[in-house]
Amino acid sequence: MATAGKVIKCKAAVAWEPNKPLVIEEIEVAPPQTNEVRIKIVASGLCHTDLYHLFEGMHKDGFPAVLGHEGAGIVESVGPGVIEFQPGDKVIPLFIPQCGECRFCKSPKTNQCVNAWDVGVMSDPESRFTCKGKKVLQFMGTSTFSEYTVMNQMAVAKIDPTAPLDKVCLLGCGICTGYGAAVNTAKVEPGSTCAVFGMGAVGLAAVMGCKAAGAKRIIAVDINPDKFEKAKVFGATDFVNPKDHSKPVSKVLSEMTDGGVDFSLECVGNVGVMRSALESCVRGWGVSVLVGWTDLDDFAARPIQLIAGRTWKGSLFGGFKSKDGVPQMVKKYLDKKILVDEFITHNMALDQVNDAIELMKQGKCIRTVLSISPQ
Repeated sequence: MATAGKVIKCKAAVAWEPNKPLVIEEIEVAPPQTNEVRIKIVASGLCHTDLYHLFEGMHKDGFPAVLGHEGAGIVESVGPGVIEFQPGDKVIPLFIPQCGECRFCKSPKTNQCVNAWDVGVMSDPESRFTCKGKKVLQFMGTSTFSEYTVMNQMAVAKIDPTAPLDKVCLLGCGICTGYGAAVNTAKVEPGSTCAVFGMGAVGLAAVMGCKAAGAKRIIAVDINPDKFEKAKVFGATDFVNPKDHSKPVSKVLSEMTDGGVDFSLECVGNVGVMRSALESCVRGWGVSVLVGWTDLDDFAARPIQLIAGRTWKGSLFGGFKSKDGVPQMVKKYLDKKILVDEFITHNMALDQVNDAIELMKQGKCIRTVLSISPQ
């Protein structure tokens, strides 16, 4: 492409400081260096983790930054040493890399990668972004709220060229996170009973995963009654609103299921809900998985909950090894084995990103897909 090897000037939504609206700016995106790929981002979902960084985590050293980590695009150019990708490839950026060489990548027991911290699960000081003469950080190494981004090749997945980028961008985070938490981490069994806490995109994907794994009863738990109709689309059989009950929701679920569910998944990121999800599990063999993202508070439980035979575990990106798992999930979507379109409630342009943030803050959307650049 004519832009190869040159600095590209393009639009991006810049978070200059915590707790403030994003600003559409012209930024400069440097050419890819050794083992790097420059990607034209076509579409990006807005995920709660973006809001968490902006409004809750608010680490002062994490700004200015370009947020966004749930995107899809087309390779514009590649740096020296890149043989896996070429200009024109359709790709999904990955916030968890898969180098394939480290002991984590070689282990079937985890989807994490030792090199993750080097290529920017948070902001790499070697960011390829500049704006108004200042270095702008890359959020989670990806930064999909920009028309162009630069990433290490170990954090990029090549996908089927027929895949619609404005749909499969959601497989870069939310859908894989929830679906995989049920299928890969909880290992939901056929005929089992499950409870999923939180009916955002991740929770709905967890419901879909429970159904795919053959669960016979899937209880959706949310304080917003409007979410039940959506949850049914993905496979929920029951709905419980904790606000409708005077007793703890764990007691309600225990009474509904003869002692508790076989599997519970917490998809909110709230430590109180995490405890409720654990206590909703049946003693003896119940498994509860933490999926919702937070690092603000300690969580707590009575030791007897675990001594009695329950298992408490966590799931990052649904346990998928990213470069392997994301193309497989794209194929599942193209083969009509998973739902993706049904998660999208709004489509907006990049310059409407603050409106999209408000929709998510108010719980009025499942996923908004932002159109970043024309294909």
